[in-house]
Amino acid sequence: MVTAAEYGHNSWDLLVQVDQREGDETMKFKIRVKGDLHIGGLMLKLVEKIKAPQDWSDHALWWEQKNSWLLKTHWTLDKYGVQADAALRFTPQHKALCLVLPNMKTIRLTVTFSAVVFKAVVEICRALNIRRSEELSLLKPMDDSKKKKKKDKGKEEAEDDIIDMDNISGPAGTGLYSKTMTATYDPESGTPASATSLWFGENPLTASQPNVPPDELAKMFQPLSMEDKAAINAGWLDSSSSLMEQGIQENDRLLLRFKYHCFFDLNPKCKRRKSCLFFSYHICKLTMSAKPVDHSDEPEIDEVEAALAHLETTLEGRSTDRILEDITDIPKLEDTLKLYRPKRLLRTFKDYWFVFRDTSISYYKNKESANGEPIEQLHLRGCEVVPDVNVTEKKFGIKLLLPVADGMNEVYIRCENETQYAKWKAACILASKGKTMAYSSYRTEVKNIQSFLQMKSLAPPPGQASPDVDSMEMNAECFVSPRYTKKYKAKQLTTRILEAHQNISQLSLMDAKMRFIQAWQSLPEFGITYYIVRFRGCKKDEILGVSNNRLIRIDMSTRLPLTTWRFANMKQWNVNWEIRQVAIEFDQNVWVAFTCQSCDCRVVHEYIGGYIFLSTRAKDQNETLDEELFRKLTGGQE
Repeated sequence: MVTAAEYGHNSWDLLVQVDQREGDETMKFKIRVKGDLHIGGLMLKLVEKIKAPQDWSDHALWWEQKNSWLLKTHWTLDKYGVQADAALRFTPQHKALCLVLPNMKTIRLTVTFSAVVFKAVVEICRALNIRRSEELSLLKPMDDSKKKKKKDKGKEEAEDDIIDMDNISGPAGTGLYSKTMTATYDPESGTPASATSLWFGENPLTASQPNVPPDELAKMFQPLSMEDKAAINAGWLDSSSSLMEQGIQENDRLLLRFKYHCFFDLNPKCKRRKSCLFFSYHICKLTMSAKPVDHSDEPEIDEVEAALAHLETTLEGRSTDRILEDITDIPKLEDTLKLYRPKRLLRTFKDYWFVFRDTSISYYKNKESANGEPIEQLHLRGCEVVPDVNVTEKKFGIKLLLPVADGMNEVYIRCENETQYAKWKAACILASKGKTMAYSSYRTEVKNIQSFLQMKSLAPPPGQASPDVDSMEMNAECFVSPRYTKKYKAKQLTTRILEAHQNISQLSLMDAKMRFIQAWQSLPEFGITYYIVRFRGCKKDEILGVSNNRLIRIDMSTRLPLTTWRFANMKQWNVNWEIRQVAIEFDQNVWVAFTCQSCDCRVVHEYIGGYIFLSTRAKDQNETLDEELFRKLTGGQE
């Protein structure tokens, strides 16, 4: 026994707020504690004092002043630094969260608020049957003062639009997103098989959002500039911290989005349900009478396997189908193309004889002089390849941005036709990555470019009648960007959309989705995330573009890229957390350092580390994720 004086000296009253089930009042309790009491003992004392018949297993202690969870139950109050002035909160670790999906549907789902966001996203994707959770993350929506004023007025209306996943699911183990059931899909059409159509065939999450009226579209925030996009990208949550630690409260609204545009295993021959939740877009249901084009029987060519098979058939004296040509014979392209150099005296396009070999382009005065020294040799490794195409005007150009010590040199190449353009652009894309035309992906790249050009062509395929615009009900504003709605009338847009649709109307649903993704990936700005930064030694802000394989320095006034640094040439990067500066070292002793103006430097640091982590994935890893490696690459130490 100790005296009252000793007891008061060694212990103190600790105030703890208790969050109960929804609808119950919040209670506060004073617990007499000592510094050597561990967190688990404190929670046990608290539950005994509450005396409420409730399952408290999901509850944990949250320290308001420190903005942190007290999850290590074996730690004492002294080790955590908890004293009498601490305000603790005994609250559930799993809370309801409103998630806006890529198809604009909003769901309410119970999510962990105590684990790091990386684990929370894994949990969300598992519940929604979305593969590759490492490619997604949570994004804070843009603040809108007008919406805040109307929040109370439209609260009931907004609640009606939210799909409550917990109510749909019912008891554990049943419902829309059962964790014990995996959907099976038809290998040809990509639709749910009959055995699981009840579960997944009518899933409201996989349905596209109906056409949004123009007045509703006008209310949505649409980024028009790189600065607007930079403001949006500042809202990505830190994957190494929990939701509560980042100020997210119960029933807050977040966006579930693809953060890293580095899609793994995107192949309809392997996992056809990958693209079901990829992007919700509208495909007009016009004529489905034509027989779908089926490419499922086309074999996938692996370079090593094809080379071994070619060697085997050669040694045995059998004939070969030449799947893979002699791997020592690097293909080359030769043709007459037009060249334009903006920063030189050459002001117009002029014909030259071009030779594409390995990863370089050489051009000569004419074909006869190709045996001598070239006028110039362009090394494409690390360059930017930008399309300069207008199919209707028969303009097929390629803009090359070649990295040099003081920035980028521009070179414009003009092709005569679609076939020539597809071959040369595909070769340029591979060369920018350090690959030659000997890679099997060259043929695939050529096909993708040709398909993209076909989609942009407004002429209907031979033997197919032009669409009847008057009989088609369509809100053209839902399919195009605002700049086109200002330039063209609704009937003109509808005509152009339907004419372009004729080029894909004979495709199956899965092939049409893959074609859409390929066309999206072919856009010049695909997968580039923008941030406003200030480089070391500069007095003005600039734009930094972060892609899956490179960093791009962009002039804010001209919107033109100045320099490109590829991740393949990166040696190391680090963050000075005191001055919030990111420093990166590349080959040839090139150092780049900048501070972030539009967001915290942690966001850009995580982007770089995330892309490097995704580049380490291999097909033999199956579905397992090296969470520890992701944390080391993305979680900085302040």
